[in-house]
Amino acid sequence: MEIWIYFTLLAATMQAVRTAGQKQLSTKLNSMATTGVRYLYALPFAWCYLWWMLDFKQLAVPALNNSFLQYALIACVMQIWGTACLVAAFRYRNFAVATSLAKTEAIQVAIVGALFFGATLSGLGWFSVVVGVAGVFLVSKVKYRLRDILADSQGLIGMGYGLAAGLGLAITTLLIRESSLALNTDLMLSAAVTLVFMITVQSVISLIYISLQDKAQLPLMLKHWRLCLFVGITSVLGSIGWFTAASFQNAAYVKALGQVEFFITLALTYRVFKETITLKEYAGMFLIVLSVVILLLWA
Repeated sequence: MEIWIYFTLLAATMQAVRTAGQKQLSTKLNSMATTGVRYLYALPFAWCYLWWMLDFKQLAVPALNNSFLQYALIACVMQIWGTACLVAAFRYRNFAVATSLAKTEAIQVAIVGALFFGATLSGLGWFSVVVGVAGVFLVSKVKYRLRDILADSQGLIGMGYGLAAGLGLAITTLLIRESSLALNTDLMLSAAVTLVFMITVQSVISLIYISLQDKAQLPLMLKHWRLCLFVGITSVLGSIGWFTAASFQNAAYVKALGQVEFFITLALTYRVFKETITLKEYAGMFLIVLSVVILLLWA
């Protein structure tokens, strides 16, 4: 298999685990503090990874040119925004609807990439993305009764946060690829440099914002350090996967394959809780697998 596939599978697995940690952490911290933990606790591990990569590749750190800085700085803000929207969605009724709508990130990457980044897909590529998104909706166990959702203001807000999260994270993925390619060096190294730069900037932004918004969150971030460390480690491992995969392959294909995250989440849930899988969920898993097969063999 191509290298981007391995890194995408790593990313999807770690993101499934990290999201579970963030969901638990969101009951102890506010949205921005929960988001900030993802960066602050990941920062030292990201720097260690870059140091190892420089030693492994025997290369120097590439110059951070203007194109890189422009793409990476915008990506920093968009990822914070997307993550904060996703965490905020946990707090609203119908949060399952909101979080499953965040999974439209794959189709949003394809659309935004085609419109603004020249990242076109083949016909089978588009079909793969759409089939995968349909599968995610089926396994999400969410009942979309539009009349009920429209009548529930909290549900509408949650839906808005879910779609905003998907858009923010979609734009982030596209900008990560542009940032990495702008360094014009070994792609493994450029992905690591992009990762460290973004996490460093995001840590500073998050720390300043939390200090100004609600200083009481800072001691709580230390109090719950075990859960925060878990989120930080799984976050940096997932980010290594996403950043590297996006450097090697069209971001839409990376996110399309990354939809196996939902399959992994479902499999872990049933493994732990021994629940029965419904026919609808089997159909959703089939569509996700079909999407991946189409993507890897024919798209």
